Amino acid sequence: MEALVERTGLAGEITVDSAGTAAYHAGERADSRSRQTARSRGFELESRARQFRAEDFGRFDYVVAMDASNYDNLVALAPSRAAGAKVSLLRAFDPATPNGADVPDPYYGGPRGFDDVFDICEAGCQALLTHICDQHQLAAS
Repeated sequence: MEALVERTGLAGEITVDSAGTAAYHAGERADSRSRQTARSRGFELESRARQFRAEDFGRFDYVVAMDASNYDNLVALAPSRAAGAKVSLLRAFDPATPNGADVPDPYYGGPRGFDDVFDICEAGCQALLTHICDQHQLAAS
């Protein structure tokens, strides 16, 4: 998402961050297969994992989950009903995706698992970016 925002010239308008609902990978880089897949497509995954905190709801307008389990965890963590309303599934923004669809875990996707998940995430992020631009009257340059 961050690379898409930068490529559209909206880095000064949109802040992107990534965090998980559990802390067991905190401080680690993305899986080497994820980094390799991203790199082969012109993206670099430089961030380190961190755990999402309740105060993050005050920092962001959109809180996006990859699957229903994380969606539920985020809604439960929300300090208010309004904060919980910020949570959505990534694939909900992609009109080509069925309602309620999760981003699958690439570890169980066979030889193409990481490529398939990257494709899903790229489509979801592009649709999310379009949604944000439409909702906030932002124009890509």
